[in-house]
Amino acid sequence: MDPRPDTEGAGITVQRALELPGLRSGLPEILAGADRLGRTVRWVHAGEVPNIASLLKGGELLLTTGYGLGTRPTDQRAFVRTLAERGIAALVVELGPRFARLPATLVETARTAGLPLVQLHREVPFVTVTEEIHTEIVNGHYALLQRAEEVHRRCTEALLGGGGVPQVLAILAGAAGNPVFLETPDGRLLYAAGPGPEGADPLQVWEGLRGQHKDAPPAGSVLVDVP
Repeated sequence: MDPRPDTEGAGITVQRALELPGLRSGLPEILAGADRLGRTVRWVHAGEVPNIASLLKGGELLLTTGYGLGTRPTDQRAFVRTLAERGIAALVVELGPRFARLPATLVETARTAGLPLVQLHREVPFVTVTEEIHTEIVNGHYALLQRAEEVHRRCTEALLGGGGVPQVLAILAGAAGNPVFLETPDGRLLYAAGPGPEGADPLQVWEGLRGQHKDAPPAGSVLVDVP
């Protein structure tokens, strides 16, 4: 399982990017990291220089024709490793004059590093791919803002209508699709709302989580200070 799952609204997944017309028209073949296509693509970058990793921030889908990969196996290993260390979402290489097929060294290094590696069998306009993915990312951010505004509106209406904390928590739980708990600073439960997995009672979910994590928040939980 990918240790860096997708975060809704922060971008699109590598899998979704490969399904868009631009990359799909290139007949993409996944050579490494097939189990990590749920990674979030924060942005798209195209480049051909050997030190491209130093120009990235992490989360990018990198498009290249391979001229910056080097000809020696040691250079190719270093190229992939530095990209993986930088934390890019995926490396997409278009086959053509530089490579008829990606070298085994490149593929093996990507597999070892856990980096999704894709080769394109047809030429694609990188600008089209970039525009498509960036449009999806921007639309995702806009949709997230719209959902946040809707939740804020519903919570405000609930409070103005005389509703209390339980009603607000129920709205938040419905929007998140997960149970929501209100605790004291020392971890005592005040309110709980929203069903757990398979309709489990939220109180049972909280007891199970706190029983396993008495001194720290459970993995995957989000803590919000309430003034």
